[in-house]
Amino acid sequence: MLMRTDPFREFDRLAQQVLGSTAARPAAMAMDAYRSGDDFIVHFDLPGIDPETIDLDVERHVLNVRAERRNPAPEGAEMIVAERPTGTFTRQLFLGDTLDTERIDASYEAGVLTLRIPVAEQAKPRRIRISGGGGGRKEIGH
Repeated sequence: MLMRTDPFREFDRLAQQVLGSTAARPAAMAMDAYRSGDDFIVHFDLPGIDPETIDLDVERHVLNVRAERRNPAPEGAEMIVAERPTGTFTRQLFLGDTLDTERIDASYEAGVLTLRIPVAEQAKPRRIRISGGGGGRKEIGH
């Protein structure tokens, strides 16, 4: 059985208000992002989220992530402790022109939403061939 009284509860509540993380205003979803080879990888922490509530869309190089965590208690249950934030979580990422937003791959596993965004072909480094004047190759040094 969980304790109804906690001598540090008031201190925790005040600390959360000062730090800006309360159940009424949940913190933004934590994120890691990095480039690996020809892909840009983004991981969002979304523990306890039903994958059916995750919504992703891209408009004019702005990626919108929306997810919802519902209260797990059945209707009419008496909540003893409610520390996990519920409600709708949103996050926006501004994607540069160097990313191919048409080929984003998304997966959700173990509470982590992973997006794999390929680098656009026109943004990848490429070799430029140099031809010599007069139609032939020029050899230098011999």
